[in-house]
Amino acid sequence: MALEHALLVSLSERAGSGYELARRFDKSIGYFWSATHQQIYRVLKRMEEAGWVTVESVAQQGKPDKKVYAVAPAGADELARWIAEPVESTPTRDELGVKVRGAAHGDIDAVRAEVARHRAEHARRLEEYQLSEKKFFPVPDQLSGTALHQYLVLRAGIRAETGYVEWCDEVLQALRPRKGDHRP
Repeated sequence: MALEHALLVSLSERAGSGYELARRFDKSIGYFWSATHQQIYRVLKRMEEAGWVTVESVAQQGKPDKKVYAVAPAGADELARWIAEPVESTPTRDELGVKVRGAAHGDIDAVRAEVARHRAEHARRLEEYQLSEKKFFPVPDQLSGTALHQYLVLRAGIRAETGYVEWCDEVLQALRPRKGDHRP
């Protein structure tokens, strides 16, 4: 997926400035597709040149004009084309998993500490997702359209984070020091 498609999805939900898009990435889409603010601005310029987005200058008091981007018809066509395109299954790449697999050849306590650090980060993200679920989707069985689609992606994130936290707990339990263990 190109960043262009993630931006088209976001702009299809709501027009916005480059700054607003960057904030949306920080708070939602960025959990699934990351981009720096500089990348977003560069890609918006390319999308404007390609005719995928329109730009409206909005005057601001005491500040430079704000550029507000919206999806142009050509952008809507590109988004529809991309959505219909098959998605390749991406193999999992997890450096922590490789470290756990090789733990017998190194410092198991260091691996445990790294697993605990990852567990804490995933637990924090899980809590954030669950708070978003309660705040934005209090009655999920009444959702439809864009709200339903956003909810379904959030649920995928909740399930993934739950699974990762559970796996970290399993690893920490399995690698706990036992009586008679000899650690390097």
